[in-house]
Amino acid sequence: MGTDSTTDIRIVLVEPSHPGNIGAAARAMMNMDLRQLVLVRPREFPHPEATARAAGAECVLASARVVGTLEEAIADCGFVAATTSRNRDQNYRVLDVQQAAVRAVAESRRAPVALLFGAERTGLMNEHLEASHVLLRIPASSDYASLNLAMAVQLVSYEIFRARSAHGPAGATRETADAPLASPPQMQQLYAHLEQVLQEIDFKDRTKAGTHLMSRIRRFLQRAELDLNEVNILRGILTAIQNRRRMAGAAHVPKADS
Repeated sequence: MGTDSTTDIRIVLVEPSHPGNIGAAARAMMNMDLRQLVLVRPREFPHPEATARAAGAECVLASARVVGTLEEAIADCGFVAATTSRNRDQNYRVLDVQQAAVRAVAESRRAPVALLFGAERTGLMNEHLEASHVLLRIPASSDYASLNLAMAVQLVSYEIFRARSAHGPAGATRETADAPLASPPQMQQLYAHLEQVLQEIDFKDRTKAGTHLMSRIRRFLQRAELDLNEVNILRGILTAIQNRRRMAGAAHVPKADS
């Protein structure tokens, strides 16, 4: 069976430093029938070395979008997976590359999907992971687990190709519903609303550091993978709390003597 052309999956390279890797990544994508490349603050692009390394995949480079922020790159996306080669101290759901590819293909039938890759030297920073639903890890030798950026794109693209060629999204880790996942901007609005309400009711971080409350809330809500209806329900609850507090405050305002 051939690939499913209805899928909508983009490869997002965050701050790539070597133009040759951009070209090699484009070639890897073209090999596996992926055409959507987004570059976030590339050091040098366009560049002759990128074109040379693309080796026939110039159309992927020509249509690549260059944006200034990761938020812009994924603003219209539902499912977001971030690649990583190291352990993270936050509570993230981690999928191996095959599981993540199957999930990405299933989700891409509902809304655009983004697969994030970090810079060659540093990878993705913690702030780049905030909008991600899962981390994607490529199994590799514990003695030398570091992969070249283009090589990582090749491996992930290959698994995407395999998943698209299979019969349906069997093996997905979450049953896909009719409603797409809430987009990163919609989730950001929820987090801002929630933080505002927590401040209004004086709910504070009780941990010793006292600085991680919203980060922990973000992580478990990202793992919950909310759709827009669920986000609207939560924001409706938050608005009701605010309205009830205003009514209670108004009831306790003393009336002026006549």
